Amino acid sequence: MRRRPGFSPGSVLWLLLLSLVSCGPSQVLLSPVPARLESIEGHARIWLANPEGSRTKFSFLLHLPDQGIIEVTNFLGHSLYRILISRDEAYLIIPSKKVYWKGDETEIFDRFLGFPLDLNEMIHLISGDWSDLSRERLQASAWHLEKDAQGRITAGQRQGLRFSVEEFIPNSRFPRSLRFEHPGNSGRLKILKMDFNLPHNRGAFEADFLRDFASKTWEEIQGILNDEG
Repeated sequence: MRRRPGFSPGSVLWLLLLSLVSCGPSQVLLSPVPARLESIEGHARIWLANPEGSRTKFSFLLHLPDQGIIEVTNFLGHSLYRILISRDEAYLIIPSKKVYWKGDETEIFDRFLGFPLDLNEMIHLISGDWSDLSRERLQASAWHLEKDAQGRITAGQRQGLRFSVEEFIPNSRFPRSLRFEHPGNSGRLKILKMDFNLPHNRGAFEADFLRDFASKTWEEIQGILNDEG
């Protein structure tokens, strides 16, 4: 009798696993969203038009409303530089060289992204939550926001900067993918993993360790980063 074509049990199991990996949603949110959001921690990837076609992976720890750490790594996972923003100060640090540059936080984000942004705006973009801005504060900040039928922020514009949400994390207000445009740069930000209200070192945002580091001008820092790249 001629054997009919078919699949062995092993091949069926393999195809099932393959379909689950390729089609199943990736787990971006590592914990439930708390009723009170105190901190956001995670990993993201950013693509920038300038420098041409650059792609950067970074980790972030954002303590609402005014403290943050962003660690930028290369494709091997080695730290390139760190942005540290406390309540009163902002630094761009190269830990491997024990050097830093102190600047205004909007200026530091301008070096990082190609357009000025402050930490609070960065938190709004990643969290998708702009509710702490009253109508008066929203008008003062010059942001014009757009919402969908579910009340989620889908786009916003402030002066020359515009962002739009390409994709939301399922069943949440959190953007998974953001596209932004500005005369200084354009690109795309994608959230890879995100967690909430994790315990962290109380001194995480303190800059006392910089007493053992050398202060540099931006031109000197830029030269070091160019050599490292």
